[in-house]
Amino acid sequence: MIRRMQRDVIDGVPVLWAQAPGPLEAALVFGCGVRDETFRCLGVTQLVERLATSTLPRLHHEHGSAVTLFCTEFTVSGSAVQVTAFLTRICEALSALPLERREREAGVLAAEGIGVLDTADAELLSLRYGTLGAGVASWTGPGPDRIPAEAVRDTAARFFHADNAVLVLTGPPPAGLRLLLPRGIRPARGAAQPVLTAGPAWFQADVPGPGLALHGDLGDPALVLAHAVFQERVAQRVRHQEGLALRVGTARLDTGAGRGEFVLSLDAREGQERYVAELLWHEAQRMAGTAVTEDELAEELAGFREVWLDPRSAFHELAEAATCLLFGLDHQDAPARLDALAKVTPEQARQAFCAALATALLVVPCGAEVELRRRDGPPLPRDVCSPTRVFPSDVRVFKPSLYQRALSPTARAARLGVGPCGLWYREGDAPVRHVAFDEVVGVEWRGAGRVVFGSRGCFIPVLPELWAKIGPAVAAIDAAVPRALHYPASALLADGDG
Repeated sequence: MIRRMQRDVIDGVPVLWAQAPGPLEAALVFGCGVRDETFRCLGVTQLVERLATSTLPRLHHEHGSAVTLFCTEFTVSGSAVQVTAFLTRICEALSALPLERREREAGVLAAEGIGVLDTADAELLSLRYGTLGAGVASWTGPGPDRIPAEAVRDTAARFFHADNAVLVLTGPPPAGLRLLLPRGIRPARGAAQPVLTAGPAWFQADVPGPGLALHGDLGDPALVLAHAVFQERVAQRVRHQEGLALRVGTARLDTGAGRGEFVLSLDAREGQERYVAELLWHEAQRMAGTAVTEDELAEELAGFREVWLDPRSAFHELAEAATCLLFGLDHQDAPARLDALAKVTPEQARQAFCAALATALLVVPCGAEVELRRRDGPPLPRDVCSPTRVFPSDVRVFKPSLYQRALSPTARAARLGVGPCGLWYREGDAPVRHVAFDEVVGVEWRGAGRVVFGSRGCFIPVLPELWAKIGPAVAAIDAAVPRALHYPASALLADGDG
């Protein structure tokens, strides 16, 4: 728990600090994360972070950096002299990024991967938000080597400046500490990100186990407690009673203005993916329809109290206060949050969960065909990026080659449609995928072909190995989509599938 949080300003950067035991810890936090990126320049924030840290000498004290969904932070622990030197170097690097190292650091980033979330969490965001904002977290994008230098400079100028930063310290600022960053304008953060899929729905993805996301107010005490009870019920069932999952993970993912996703994800035992997914949905239905007990609320409240009032949580609490300051949110200290949780009744918790269940998105591993129903009886719909089965009448239709059609029933049914407004694609008896040209977020060049990515999470391959005589289709794409969204396939990504 933070005791007597103090506020200072150094070179235009707000400083939040509180005295805590142990070595001095610091985090320079910037209000810029993956949700601020576009598909075309996905990974640019991590590239800025890597370029900045590449200037550091070899250090023998604890330090690090990380990009999350909504912020970037540079952390250090040590003596006042060590903390001061680290922050000075980071500010110097951010003020004049060593762009000559961009190619090398892009290679390192490709090797490490640009993911910032668990696979299931990221896929759920993609279904909810497509390839916009927080939804890009499940995609690899064009690849770090395809991020233009201008995008790196623009990201640094827009986000990595004194007016979009907060420094937190577990002690008073060291004498002589300077934070010499350029000045700028803090980005507007006035609204939550619009959702593309409201729910409830389920979908398949390449995930190790099922996951469930509920959309809501991340600070709602009733929903916070209800989700904690739900996690414990699921954990008791799938781990302790049936031994079907190695891990039950939970997260609250902020997508703007204090709203976002309450996520619960499982690593299902091999061969049990379908059963665990159906069990997860069953437990969610049961949670909404049966009483939450006083004992369950008391148990979860005790858990929050133990964590939030632990003196070792001071640094985390300071970081929470920093992000609230960056994004214009009201920060409640631990006692205030605990007081709000203590006032939640069992019925309020159940009702909050029941309301959130109307937004539920369930992801299941590929190949797991589940049978799920809503509480009122109808089947839970399966989400697709474009729920249509017909091509418009004004499209030009392309087919696979005669040879491919002769060999494959799937190829015989496959069709690509190109019209004045966009692309349509059908494979077998699956629903038709559609990407409108004004919703395109990226066009990847693969030799004579193209792969077109849309804002709703669909992508359509327009490749000569799939379709016969596709020259007119490629020409239509190139004419309709702005050149800035085109890029050659990455030399660093093995699959090149975005």
